[in-house]
Amino acid sequence: EAVHPGYGFLSENEKFADALEKNGIAFIGPTVDNLRTFGDKTSAKNLAIAMGVPVIRGSDHAFKTIADAREWIADPSNDCGYPVIVKAAMGGGGRGIRVVPIESDLEAMFTQASNEALTAFGDGRCFVEKYVETPRHIEVQCLGDGTGSVVHLYDRDCSVQRRHQKVVETAPAQGLRPDTRQSLFDDACRLLSANKYRAAGTVEFLVDKRGDHYFMEVNPRVQVEHTVTEEITGIDIVQSQILIASGKSLSELGLTQDQIPEPMGYAMQVRVTTEDPAHDFRPDTGTIDVFRMPAGFGIRLDDGPGFPGAHITPHYDSLLVKITAKARKRRDAASKLIRALKEFRVRGVVTNKSFLLNVLENDQFMNGTVDTGFIAANPYLLEPLKEKDRAQKLLHYIGDVIVNGPPKSLGAVGSPPSPIDPIIPTIEPKPKTKRSLKEIFDTNGPEAFAKAVRQNEGLLITDTTWRDAHQSLLATRLRTIDILNVAPATSVALRSAYSIENWGGATFDVCMRFLKECPWDRLAAMREAVPDIPFQMLLRGANAVGYTSYPDNVVYEFCQVAKDTGMDVFRVFDSVNYIENMKLGIDAVGQAGGIVEAACCYTGDVSDPNRGQYTLEYYLNFVRELEALGIHVLAIKDMAGLLKPEAAKLLVGSIREEFPNLPIHVHTHDTAGTGVASMLACAHAGADAVDAATDAMSGLTSQPSLGAIVASTQGSKLETGIDLKEVSALNEYWEECRGLYAPFESGQKSGSADVYIHEMPGGQYTNLLFQSNQLGLTGQWSQVKKAYATANRLLGDIIKVTPSSKVTGDLAQFIVANNLSEAEVIERASTLSFPTSVVEYFQGYLGIPPFGFPEPLRTRVLRGKTIEGTNGLTQFEGRPGADLAPFDFDTERSKLEQKWGPTSEEYSHNFTVRDVDLLSHAMYPAVFDEFMESLSTYGKLSNLDTRTFVSGMKVGDELKVDLEPGKSLVVKLISVGTCDRDGNVAIQFELNGSPRTAHIKDRSSGVETKQKPKALLDVEGSVGAPMPGVVLDTKVAKGDIVKAGDPLVTLSAMKMETTVASPCDGVITRLVVTAGDQVAAGDLIVEITED
Repeated sequence: EAVHPGYGFLSENEKFADALEKNGIAFIGPTVDNLRTFGDKTSAKNLAIAMGVPVIRGSDHAFKTIADAREWIADPSNDCGYPVIVKAAMGGGGRGIRVVPIESDLEAMFTQASNEALTAFGDGRCFVEKYVETPRHIEVQCLGDGTGSVVHLYDRDCSVQRRHQKVVETAPAQGLRPDTRQSLFDDACRLLSANKYRAAGTVEFLVDKRGDHYFMEVNPRVQVEHTVTEEITGIDIVQSQILIASGKSLSELGLTQDQIPEPMGYAMQVRVTTEDPAHDFRPDTGTIDVFRMPAGFGIRLDDGPGFPGAHITPHYDSLLVKITAKARKRRDAASKLIRALKEFRVRGVVTNKSFLLNVLENDQFMNGTVDTGFIAANPYLLEPLKEKDRAQKLLHYIGDVIVNGPPKSLGAVGSPPSPIDPIIPTIEPKPKTKRSLKEIFDTNGPEAFAKAVRQNEGLLITDTTWRDAHQSLLATRLRTIDILNVAPATSVALRSAYSIENWGGATFDVCMRFLKECPWDRLAAMREAVPDIPFQMLLRGANAVGYTSYPDNVVYEFCQVAKDTGMDVFRVFDSVNYIENMKLGIDAVGQAGGIVEAACCYTGDVSDPNRGQYTLEYYLNFVRELEALGIHVLAIKDMAGLLKPEAAKLLVGSIREEFPNLPIHVHTHDTAGTGVASMLACAHAGADAVDAATDAMSGLTSQPSLGAIVASTQGSKLETGIDLKEVSALNEYWEECRGLYAPFESGQKSGSADVYIHEMPGGQYTNLLFQSNQLGLTGQWSQVKKAYATANRLLGDIIKVTPSSKVTGDLAQFIVANNLSEAEVIERASTLSFPTSVVEYFQGYLGIPPFGFPEPLRTRVLRGKTIEGTNGLTQFEGRPGADLAPFDFDTERSKLEQKWGPTSEEYSHNFTVRDVDLLSHAMYPAVFDEFMESLSTYGKLSNLDTRTFVSGMKVGDELKVDLEPGKSLVVKLISVGTCDRDGNVAIQFELNGSPRTAHIKDRSSGVETKQKPKALLDVEGSVGAPMPGVVLDTKVAKGDIVKAGDPLVTLSAMKMETTVASPCDGVITRLVVTAGDQVAAGDLIVEITED
């Protein structure tokens, strides 16, 4: 019987070896005398001196106390001043070693080294040596048979280290002088032979800049890095150990020195560990979700505890796997390792893979020699490689939807998505007969575009399916993937269109807030898919795509970047037709080179002389102001669908008569069912273009039917140039696609003429209905609609479009929720807690409405209120954003890079802050952060099909996800586990044929995870754990006075012990941990009130 102890700490334990031998069990390793001699560094050093092997100056014996060590160092006769190295008398594997740069560090370093050695080896004594700075670490692999016969198996270079633990090993060492190499071989064999060494052992040396070498220690065991020696010699070291233990001599094994072959090529090994190089190699813990090993010619794997589902704890070594590469040339071996590391996949815990790749790709390492100071001299090596991890993140999202359902904020409360996949139409392109409007604009500019629109024979169409239609019907939830699927066919069918409305307005923030997509990426993808049709967006004047005022430079930059990303026509509007707000938007679009389509927002009824203040003359005056600003196109924006056919003839006809050269574009909603009739009336009265939506996405609160307008104008002077069969093919797609969005349907069955009473915009109707249900007003929708009309009167009969429509809707819900009458609102205004949007409206945040603010309501609402950030100002008197300080793009970019960029300490993903991201942050800082949180957690979700995005998968379902051209994932759901005691559900997937697991927290399980408090990053006295681990000892108590640098807590993780020091002077006000507690990185351990 025999025991091979591996290369753990039992392999050097003489008591273990002795006990085996006494019980008739062979110990496959050195003799007990070998272990006793070389396991004690003092006796090993003494033997080296006796055998004439050069040694480093140091103590002849190990010290039990700090005082003894300090006294020895201070004795000038020992010639061993600082820096010194403290090394455990019994030890190995990097444990029990600390460098002491100066005298004041001795106590802390000696204590840590001693504690580690005591825990691991049962002996806390340490000796002291002179520290040789930046030498090379060269070791010689030997075999002995216990008779005094010892051979070497050549050398290894182990100079790439951290905390005295080897990370990359190469055999043979490169760049050694021949005489130095031979001296190392001779000294190693002579030393071991003197002790009649048995089995495998390694003699370790330091080689300084001059080529002089010094004995360090003997590792009386097979070492982690023995694989590189096996690869270059072809000798199985472990097998040789076993044969020697069975009584074989080296000569019987054919292992005399003359029979050992010269090294064959080069071998190189890296140790992949669960440590984070970017955070001082902090050990990481957790559950491995993905573990995929590399393979290939010249690659050897020696694995450890890594496998899918493995739980990595702080109680064991951090080594996951050793990867060894062999090649004829050293550079080729390194290249193979690089390839293997890039193939290696570990998800669930942080590894040192990025560090290893940085080392292997370093020019100095690749082409020259490095010393033990290599890592310290190249701090960039520690920079993290933020892997995309796209597949596992995507599986976690799908798993979360399976276990917990879609996010509540998404609002998917209706019927489940249709099981039918839409059939994507194919429409063959036809030869071009004339220049497109897009081509005219790109080549000749916006003025030429406007001229071409006026000269066009027939009626031009803008298709709103990609923006306002789904905003009006489906709460703006249409996802990019469903747009891009039909984009090629759309680019053919709508080649004669005025534009495709596809961006801006509510789609911008909803993309990030609910769909977890980047609106800028959506715009760029649409532009690439549809290159020859003008794109149109909705710009809220001075509010850009937000709900508040922004500094002017933000609006200018936004328009420029939007234009550069693919936008053409900017429909600029203001929610109260405030000309000062309009001017900023118009100027910004003009400076960006876009097409300025300025909107006159419509409300009331110009055909009814008794309707009130919004008369024909009011609109003509406003159009005159817009035309004087140099706009390219005039839009009549009928947000609620109030423009009746007779009113349309009157309004459009009057504008056309006064402005014969100004293109007119009309937008409406079909809430009352009169949309098609009104748009045809506009066209006959002189409008150049009208908005419509594909039939399946038209009607109700959306735009009028595109197919109906196309068919109604066929053969007339208003013919649209659009083929009814082609748009019908698009419509078939949208009919089926709409079924995927069943969870977002409002439940409307028909249009309603009561819009002429409440005047609610179509785009707001479904959103407000959903919002009312969320606020507990289910069943009171009719009252909300009536209250909307009341709110409009209270606000002064305003134009209602985002954001003024939001003000009206918020006030309406407030009225219903509090059961208030119109008179009660006015009477009690000074004591009511109005929604913030209402207060800000009266403060002038949106600008000044055409006929001023209603009194006394405004005065009562604003009583006692001032505008935050101003010197006691109660209300704005002009454009709200006029006095805002410019947005500091450089500072904000730095903040975003620090939080979300490659150097982020909190988030691990490959994210570079782009100009578009900076603008998203400027518009919606909180929403952008939420989006980035999702991106960090789940990755990019826009490529996931809508059914899965909303409802997850069922067991047996299989889907394909195209991440990028040439990179696809085939995902199959295999099983969904049951909730474990920690509240987690294991979900088994098959990803591209390989098993994958996602562990999902079941938020309905009732199992609460007790969250430990985290240290505050910006508070110096809030001290957090620098790494996950176990608390060994606490050095302070509540009320203690500490100085900066005083020890607070000692932590242990894997093979590392760390003392957490006080960052400041002060008093301990809270000690959160005790000995034995397990902590995660960042957990609060001590709070200090700074002195």
